[in-house]
Amino acid sequence: MPTTHLLYLHGFRSSPRSSKAGRLQAWLAAHAPQVRWWCPQLPPSPRAALALLAEGTADWPDGADGGAAVVGSSLGGYYATVLAERRGWRAVLLNPAVDPARDLAAHVGVQTGYHDAGQRFEFEPGHLDELRAMSPPALTRMERYLPVIARGDEVLDWREMSARYAGAAQRLVAGGDHALSDFESHLPALLRFLRLCD
Repeated sequence: MPTTHLLYLHGFRSSPRSSKAGRLQAWLAAHAPQVRWWCPQLPPSPRAALALLAEGTADWPDGADGGAAVVGSSLGGYYATVLAERRGWRAVLLNPAVDPARDLAAHVGVQTGYHDAGQRFEFEPGHLDELRAMSPPALTRMERYLPVIARGDEVLDWREMSARYAGAAQRLVAGGDHALSDFESHLPALLRFLRLCD
């Protein structure tokens, strides 16, 4: 079944103004305007973020063949994995965070947004506990995952990402960076995996 609903989840301090989200949205507008697209601004609280996503996708179909899919970048990739396990969706993961509670411990406090310096939010110690609490104990049905992992990621360890999604058809990028500046080159493969084109 082709994808009818597509969710994009941005990373920590990012926003729906992410260049990757914008590129996907532009492609859908030009080639698949019938697909329901949602890229919300995620709150700093992981629990609140998942509650927002549960409410916003309550009427979306479940299952890898149900027509819904999710794309997540960095912290959004962690959330996408949680949703894939809960809802059964196909998931594209762009340099996904594997242990964000550990990695974000150094970022507790007031943060500013990447795309809007005026956007300030508080990342609290309790948010780390929320991240730990939602971590899937194990990943299942690895064929529904497509991780895109840059060996040159300057933020996250590509080896850890690759090990976390062992068994999935991974796209390992020689070099690259955390932002996946070469995102355009991966778009055709991602669109095929998401069942948005042949």
